[in-house]
Parts: sequence; structure tokens; C-alpha cells
Amino acid sequence: MRSYSPDLTPPWKKSAAAPEVPAEPDLVVEEVSTGFCGAVIRCEKTAEGPTVTLEDRFGKHRVFPLVPRGFLLEGKVVTLVRPSAGAGPARPARTASGSLAVPGARARVARAGRIYVEGRHDAELVEKVWGDDLRVEGVVVEYLGGVDDLPSLVAGFGPAPDARLGVLVDHLVPGTKESRIAAEVTGPDVLVLGHPYIDVWEAVKPSSVGIRAWPTVPKGQDWKTGVCQALGWPENTGAAWQHILSKVGSYKDLEPALLGRVEELIDFVTVGGAA
Repeated sequence: MRSYSPDLTPPWKKSAAAPEVPAEPDLVVEEVSTGFCGAVIRCEKTAEGPTVTLEDRFGKHRVFPLVPRGFLLEGKVVTLVRPSAGAGPARPARTASGSLAVPGARARVARAGRIYVEGRHDAELVEKVWGDDLRVEGVVVEYLGGVDDLPSLVAGFGPAPDARLGVLVDHLVPGTKESRIAAEVTGPDVLVLGHPYIDVWEAVKPSSVGIRAWPTVPKGQDWKTGVCQALGWPENTGAAWQHILSKVGSYKDLEPALLGRVEELIDFVTVGGAA
């Protein structure tokens, strides 16, 4: 007698086997059912089966079961499996900003669009975390001395659909002179955003710097000097900033409010813009 397989699914409806990929730390994948994209933080064995924890670029964690064909790696379906014991760490698959790394990518010819960042410390932080992404996208970041310079800067720049201008400023409070200037220059091809921190130092997570919290500085006192005094640091704000900046390794060390503003500006100047 002829024997038959108990699986009566027609061959053309059967899913092809997906390659198995060890869920090594820092591997960036997308979960197929939710679209959640993040880097592998850890794998665990639970009563319900093995799981993987992913962290997205804003620091949010999600736990997913390790099921066949459950993830996308560079757009292709894969089956994540627990890494073997003693396996070495995977090569980082993303940039400091959390974006997928492009091995061997060359800097793109600079776009006509630009991003201006108020404050030298702010500009240095943007370069450290988003520098690789900005070079791939061809976006140049330039230093802005103060919001008072915005009207003349915008007039001289000549924003256009293919030459958009994005501006990141410090602590932009509604009703202030700074907010009125920002509103005057904002238009279809100009986007001015402000992060909510008194100074960009506050955008670095206290835990990354090794402190419990950023000190409260009395009104009227120079904020940076007050921070140094409260933390027992030498009153050298330049040296203090270099210490803080040295503790920033990636987007994980920054507060989500700053991450969102910078990402929004990058999207604004690159969507529809020409190189």
C-alpha cells in the first residue's frame, strides 16, 4: 500500500524554511506581527518557551517569543534562536543613533538643506550621536549662536522645497521673545524645534553620567556653574561638558525628548530634498 504524509497542505502553500539566526546582543530585527523594531538586549528561557527582549531607539523594551519565522532581518524573514553558550558578541548592527548601520557607506554629497543647532555643546552632542547618519544622508549641521540670529540666517539661506532648513534651539518656552522669533521664521520649508531642557546637559541621562539626578539650580544663577557647584565638580564648564560628553556612547544615554526633536529635524530636511 502507498503511504501518505499526515500533512495534507499543498506544497505551494507551505512556507519555506527561514534561516536560523542567533539572537546576539545588538542585532537589530523587526517583529513581524507588530512591526516593532529594536536591538536584541537578552534572550531568556521561560516556562512558556524562549523569549527575546528588544529595545528600540527610544529605549522602549518589548519581549517576544522566539517562534519560527517571527522576525525580519534586513527585510528578510528569519527564525531567531538562542545563541550558543560561549558565542562571541555580534558586530554592532546599528549606529550610535540606533539606525541600521551601512557597512562601508561613503558620505553622501551634501544636500542643499541644512540643520542649525543653537549652542556648541548641542552641536557636539548631535555630531557624536547622529554624525554617521547625517553623513550618509548628506546633511550638514552648522552652529547657531542664538535665536536672535534666525531672521537674518533664514533670509540669507533662502529655504525652498529642495533646500529645507531645520533649527534646534535650547529651552523654547511659549510666550517668550525666542518663541516669537521662531514662529516668525517657521514656514513650509523651515522647521524650528526646541528641546525642553534648560541646557543640553540635561538631555544626557543622569545614570549615564553617574549621578542620581541633575541638580536644581536657583533662579538667577548660571545654570552650568550651579550644576558644577552642586555636584562638587571644578567650576570649569568646558571640562565638565567634556566629561559629560565622554559618557555618551549612543542614543541610549539620551532622553527621549531630545531624540525625538533631532529625528524630526533630520526627517524634515531629507524628505523630498535633493542631494
